[in-house]
Amino acid sequence: MDIIDEITRTHREVRHSGETKVVQLVRHYDTVVEDLWDACTSAERIGRWFMPVTGDLRLGGHFQLQGNAGGEILACEPPRLLRVSWVMGEGPASHVEVRMAADGDRTRFELRHEAVVAPEFWDRYGPGAVGVGWDLGLLGLALHLTGGEKVDEQHFHETAEGREYITRSSRAWGEALRASGATDEQAAAVTAATTAFYAPPAE
Repeated sequence: MDIIDEITRTHREVRHSGETKVVQLVRHYDTVVEDLWDACTSAERIGRWFMPVTGDLRLGGHFQLQGNAGGEILACEPPRLLRVSWVMGEGPASHVEVRMAADGDRTRFELRHEAVVAPEFWDRYGPGAVGVGWDLGLLGLALHLTGGEKVDEQHFHETAEGREYITRSSRAWGEALRASGATDEQAAAVTAATTAFYAPPAE
């Protein structure tokens, strides 16, 4: 797999109304919908490409990703729809929705993350604050589905390939923000800040 090429496989979109922001990622995976659904809902498989998860993984149950977000499973309609609340620390809940659909011998995958974002945070980082994180997650999913090894999240940004992937992801989210109505200057500023956050310059 060409990891850098994975960036171009995803369509990114940004929508906003006041402080409510939505980032959306759409791509295809070369597997059947049942397999992709299992990869995204089985605790054992989630831990192999994303991060360890605990909890009651059924409708109405609560989950916790190790060292990350937790929430409640709000909708679960196998193998096409999963919707959860998404809570990080003491912050307000946001919502993540995943939709899947068979498309020939592939599966169309759509992830939508909606959140209320403080203006100062959005103005600084834009959609890449969560968008780059989701790109990294979907890269892990792609590697899992093709038998590749899980990305080392702690050190990926220290590798040349990792820095290039993060930089291109951040730029792609800057372009998505510009397409949503931001100026070139705004898109460039949030791209630089997001890139520096995920892949800080080596000391």
